[in-house]
Amino acid sequence: MTATLVAKGLAGGYAHRTLFESLDLTVAPGDVVGVVGVNGAGKSTLLRILAGVVEPQAGSVTLAPGDAFVGWLPQEHERLEGETIAAYIARRTGCAAATSEMDAAAAALAEPPSTSPETGPIIDPADTYSTALERWLASGAADLDERLPVVLADLGLTLDPDALMTSLSGGQAARVALAALLLSRFDIVLLDEPTNDLDLDGLERLESFVTGLRGGAVLVSHDREFLARCVTRVLELDLVQGANRVFGGGYDSYLEERETARRHKREEYDEFAEKKADLVGRMRVQREWSSQGVRNAMKKAPDNDKIRRKASVESSEKQGQKVRQMESRIARLEEVDEPRKEWQLEFTIGAAPRSSTVVSTLSDAVFRQGDFTLGPVSLQVNAGERIGITGPNGAGKSTLLRALLGRQAADEGTASLGASVRVGEIDQARSLLAGSTPLSTAFEALVPEWPIAEVRTLLAKFGLKADHVNRPVDELSPGERTRAGLALLQARGINLLVLDEPTNHLDLAAIEQLEQAIEGYEGTLLLVTHDRRMLDNVRTDRHWRVEAGRVTEL
Repeated sequence: MTATLVAKGLAGGYAHRTLFESLDLTVAPGDVVGVVGVNGAGKSTLLRILAGVVEPQAGSVTLAPGDAFVGWLPQEHERLEGETIAAYIARRTGCAAATSEMDAAAAALAEPPSTSPETGPIIDPADTYSTALERWLASGAADLDERLPVVLADLGLTLDPDALMTSLSGGQAARVALAALLLSRFDIVLLDEPTNDLDLDGLERLESFVTGLRGGAVLVSHDREFLARCVTRVLELDLVQGANRVFGGGYDSYLEERETARRHKREEYDEFAEKKADLVGRMRVQREWSSQGVRNAMKKAPDNDKIRRKASVESSEKQGQKVRQMESRIARLEEVDEPRKEWQLEFTIGAAPRSSTVVSTLSDAVFRQGDFTLGPVSLQVNAGERIGITGPNGAGKSTLLRALLGRQAADEGTASLGASVRVGEIDQARSLLAGSTPLSTAFEALVPEWPIAEVRTLLAKFGLKADHVNRPVDELSPGERTRAGLALLQARGINLLVLDEPTNHLDLAAIEQLEQAIEGYEGTLLLVTHDRRMLDNVRTDRHWRVEAGRVTEL
């Protein structure tokens, strides 16, 4: 079905806070709209409104036709206790809801039609069933069971569809979520951070799916390369300015246009400020001349020198007239607001004294975890080396990191960690800060030498203010937990920086700041990422590829 979604005058937020307002957006077949903005700008809120999950504070969302099939896939994979892979995919594709609706309509066929004494039959069960059947067929539920194992196998997942979602690793869960997307048959797709936890192969499949859509799509992503390859327009939610704007063209075009617009605004303000300062300065000089002229006339002119006194008064009046003219010119200037400086996550990575020359060594080491085996592998990490690590999900990258950090004993061979190694880490699960403890308390426990006031000041620098620090860590968003982890890197002195998918859940500005911080960091670096632009932007001198439990140096 070709469907169009139209949003008019939307306002959205939570409680009494409005994040965006007066938002207009039309999504026609073939449109791929990328939504960008800092964390907390309302991107996920907008998708929920477009999906009909929450009501807008103002405005409306309409579909043409009205029964178009809209799919919303939130960023959290929502692994429910006891839910199987098949049930999860049926739920994510909308097939489960369509099946339930059709079953209810079929059961209603056996009931007599509802009637009213005045108007006769109100609802014809046959019509309801016919509509439900059409929706069920359109959702792809009829052949989902046949298509499911084919797509799972194509994604390299040899999983039983009856296996529980809670038993899967993060990488497997990400691929199952991708499978749900590939199996879906929505007329309009709303995707919230679909690239999180996907490896390079998964990203390419996702890009092929999005660029091949016949219907429209609205997506939120912080993967710059994915945005550059997929989106046809960009909707920017500017939380600082309280504005929103749609940019035509792709993502790279948006970056250029945004930078040009910002430069023009700054130039317009600078020109206005310079002109106003010049006029104000001239007005002050003329006012001073006028005042000085009156004082001099009163001092020097005798009371009986009427002619000289009259001339002085006239001169002062002329100066006063010039002052009033200047004031009028200043008042007539068209006011230009100074562009507000955007909040930026500016930080450095705390440095510790240099570790031993050899940071970590693996010698013919083998590590087993369940059915998976990493190795045998022989590697050495030297102080100051910057190593990029890539490979598909499930290949053993996280196991390799645990081995290098001495957190998993070798089943065969040897593994050793050097002396004076101080590790700073952002792990994939963001597990260092977790639990029901308030953020400030959890953070203070990890840096006991820091005064409480300084801890709160540091967290505020990372956008974590009063309404964040007193909340339990588990109630924070993934992006907020990631920023707390980055704050910890600044607070602690480290000489070995370990980053496992650090860009997940960070907004675009924070990712760029992270890249700058990594560039200025002089210690040893182990970087695991599928972010293709980060791999290009961050300087590394070695590259390891992990695949099927083997490590090769490229």
